[in-house]
Amino acid sequence: MRILLLIGSHLVVAFMGFALGIYTLPILTQPASPALEEIQGISQHALFNAEFQRERIDSDFLHWGEGSVSISDTQIVFMGELAPGPDYKLYLSPVFIETETAFAQYKDTMIQIGDVKTFDRFSLNLPAGVNVSEYNTVIVWCESFGEFITSARYN
Repeated sequence: MRILLLIGSHLVVAFMGFALGIYTLPILTQPASPALEEIQGISQHALFNAEFQRERIDSDFLHWGEGSVSISDTQIVFMGELAPGPDYKLYLSPVFIETETAFAQYKDTMIQIGDVKTFDRFSLNLPAGVNVSEYNTVIVWCESFGEFITSARYN
């Protein structure tokens, strides 16, 4: 019986360490965030602005974002806070998305903009030929785990 308790307790500790590693590794390895002045400069000349909010249907205490998103004709910038995690991607969607089910349903109509590797500010260049007025929603999605993080509708 004692051996089973030891094995069980070691497995629990190993699992907790693994989970903690998945959470903290992106924080420890994130590159430097873009300069605040760069984000503010792009925000002042944005075509569209939107807000990431924690209260999305499929956001939870581990998967959320809040802050300002600004979209120019060449870049998307963010200033706020995202829950840390691995393999975040930024998408543009022509329909408002706030659930994993809706993301899967409409993924074929979306365009992936790039990787989100910082959790307080980011700046991503738009791919050539992307017309942001053809879309209305910015989405942060965790590709590795298929998790909805947050979204923001713009007009």
